[in-house]
Amino acid sequence: MIRKILTLMVAAAALVGCCNQPQTTASGLNPADFVTTIDGQQTALYTLTNANGMEVAITPFGGRIVSIVVPDREGKMQDVVLGFDKIADYQNIPSDFGASIGRYANRIAQGKFTLDGVEYDLPKNNFGHCLHGGPNGWQYKLYTVAEATDKQLVLTLASPAGDENFPGNLNAKVIFTLTDENAIAIDYEAETDAPTIVNMTNHSYFNLSGDATKQITDHELQLMASAFTPVDTTYMTTGEILPVAGTPMDFTAPKVVGEEIDNFDYEQLKNGNGYDHNWVLDTAGDKTKPAAILYAPSTGIELTVYTTEPGIQLYTGNFLDGTATGKKGIVYNQRVGICLETQKYPDTPNKPEWPSAVLRPGEKYTSHCTFAFAVRE
Repeated sequence: MIRKILTLMVAAAALVGCCNQPQTTASGLNPADFVTTIDGQQTALYTLTNANGMEVAITPFGGRIVSIVVPDREGKMQDVVLGFDKIADYQNIPSDFGASIGRYANRIAQGKFTLDGVEYDLPKNNFGHCLHGGPNGWQYKLYTVAEATDKQLVLTLASPAGDENFPGNLNAKVIFTLTDENAIAIDYEAETDAPTIVNMTNHSYFNLSGDATKQITDHELQLMASAFTPVDTTYMTTGEILPVAGTPMDFTAPKVVGEEIDNFDYEQLKNGNGYDHNWVLDTAGDKTKPAAILYAPSTGIELTVYTTEPGIQLYTGNFLDGTATGKKGIVYNQRVGICLETQKYPDTPNKPEWPSAVLRPGEKYTSHCTFAFAVRE
């Protein structure tokens, strides 16, 4: 009799389990799809929410923003970043979607730099250069969750000396804070026990239409930058700083992203296969001044970027090619996402005249970026 009762109880539990719908985030993510063990540590999906219903979902794997849900002009909630809907895709499909990049965002020429007379040879993973910390950069490492509330997530990462051949044991921190003004503040910190270089950023791909089947070429963009750093055919900065005036690089006034993006008669757009360049900001590290404003006419959603950094990399998803299938089964084709990466200039370690990325023992690296969302009626 007892066995029969137990059997009935198990059957009932199974029936309840099969009928229960999984709890999902506002963007439609199933948190269970982000629970796994990586390097002996269990990870999950963390969500930040505010009083306006805005939601930010983050995975500690790569310190990645998975989704950002904000209201459009009709009050409909839209997910405005690209990404995957399960942790296995982040592990198995090479990408930078939403990642906290380190140790060095962007490119280092030929994977080499010299610090205090010592030359370091880094992995080369992009046209002979080291990009985003190398093939095993921090976007593929598991950050540790130090603190998690409904408004803030604090992630830490211990990067040992020799990690992708970078010197110094480095302890890094990324702090995501969601405000009731619909802004995501990201603060980066790092300390080292030996001289090294640090340049962290967030690599979210934005599509403010909320529809990743559509290109971002209809978005309007303004960059508070009167100069940029040109690149050669390998996407490496030449060392020059050139004015944007009179060129397709001029976004000092709002301009549609696609207006000149395919003007390959202009050498820099040909070299970058579109926009994939660093702009020299006029904001002088003042995080109260807008560095960039992005706007989608289709939804009315506006994104304003603030930063303490001297540069911002505009990348228009030129190399998205349909090989990655993202959230909701959407194939990510060319130019369906746009990145605004606050940073030191590319290859700064080999260009001492540019703002330094050197960090020494006893110093603290700090960097700030805010992604602030609003709606134009």
